[in-house]
Amino acid sequence: MHIGIDFGTSYSAAGAIINGELQLVRFGASEQFRTAVYFPELVPDPADFQLTPELSAQLEIELRLARTRQREMATAAAARGQTAVARSEGDMQRDALRVVRRQWMEQQTREATASVASFQHALFGEEAVEGYLDSGGGNLIESPKSMFGYRLDPQVRKVIVHIATHILEHIRLCASRQFGVAVRGAVIGRPVEFRSSMGAQGSEQAIEILREAAGVAGFDEVRFLEEPAAAAMHYHKSLDARQHALIVDIGGGTTDVAHAELGGGITPNIVRSWGLPKGGTDLDVSISLHSFMPLLGKDSIRVPQHQFVEAASVHNLPKQREFRKQNYRLIDEPYGKRLRALQGLGATTRLNQLAERTKIILSSAPHYRAELDFIEPGLAVDAGSEDLDAGIEAFLRQLERTLDSVRGELSEVPVSVFLTGGTSRSPQIRARVQACFPELPLVLGDPSLGVVSGLAVAASEVRG
Repeated sequence: MHIGIDFGTSYSAAGAIINGELQLVRFGASEQFRTAVYFPELVPDPADFQLTPELSAQLEIELRLARTRQREMATAAAARGQTAVARSEGDMQRDALRVVRRQWMEQQTREATASVASFQHALFGEEAVEGYLDSGGGNLIESPKSMFGYRLDPQVRKVIVHIATHILEHIRLCASRQFGVAVRGAVIGRPVEFRSSMGAQGSEQAIEILREAAGVAGFDEVRFLEEPAAAAMHYHKSLDARQHALIVDIGGGTTDVAHAELGGGITPNIVRSWGLPKGGTDLDVSISLHSFMPLLGKDSIRVPQHQFVEAASVHNLPKQREFRKQNYRLIDEPYGKRLRALQGLGATTRLNQLAERTKIILSSAPHYRAELDFIEPGLAVDAGSEDLDAGIEAFLRQLERTLDSVRGELSEVPVSVFLTGGTSRSPQIRARVQACFPELPLVLGDPSLGVVSGLAVAASEVRG
């Protein structure tokens, strides 16, 4: 059996077409779950590497081997009447340290894989966040999809694949239990452009990670479909007459646009697609920086601005590690104490939850008071709708530029704009999309399930 999987940055969902009807996979009582996984045992972190006495002895062995190899190469070269290129002691020390660090990471990965191999130990979604905050230990990974397209150390890549495997296996097992049949195939949604530090190569790497993780998770066949194309298939089902439409999918991590020819009982045709690697998680970071970080010293103390960005970026593990390494003991009070509190276990996660809640509440209410007692008793942010507008304006401008570019490159004039994706719930987002195409009707799809519905349709058409 094949299912459609929307492996999202913020939330994930899955579904299948059974007897001609869409059946969504249920994760507990919900039809989607926060894309977060909590391991009671720590997933190895390369930043934790330290030279213990045992590793120092191993390093000395590697150095002796390197020196011996260099002497042997010099002797062999002299026998040929040549002079071998000598490596400096510093170069040999650096290479030996890399070998020891790699071996340490491989051992840590093996131990972590063994310790979390029992699937019952992992928690997913909101339970993952709650388990992490309640436990005082372990490792919470939020929005792992955000890291797929970035340059990764080989050992870090193994850890990322391991995390993605657990999430995909969670989806497969839930679907198999619900449908009463072994689920072995999937059509997985992908953004037009992954968040990446490597351009197109980052998107290729992200697909490789997903494909590898899916194989380990028990999927024998995996195909990929661009998320706006999946949303187009969902919209296509509701159209009787053939027409050109613009599909705008604004999710947690990316914004994807497709020009599609739909309806009329004919197979959908995706004419062209565009991608913006920004989405709802960027809004959360912006709101955190605008409304919350000033209480921790942003714009008031001599702390580099990027450290506040690192603290707000809970979906970026390297940035979180960098923030937790900082020493704020010499920072003027009360900011030093507040920053040190934010470095505590789970504090940045709690702050991000408040930023997300602020975004949601201020989308329909004029005011929200966010309590920051986990930072300092009595500390709170009083935010108004004007703060939301200021916090998300940068993203709205990027969205507007993208849609203006799309408008200028359309080969046919669409007759409607279909808007979906979790971030499309925001009235401000809807208003800006409508302002870019004022002459076209704005059709609102299901923010959570528009993409997964189309993926389920695509999965049902797979023959195997």
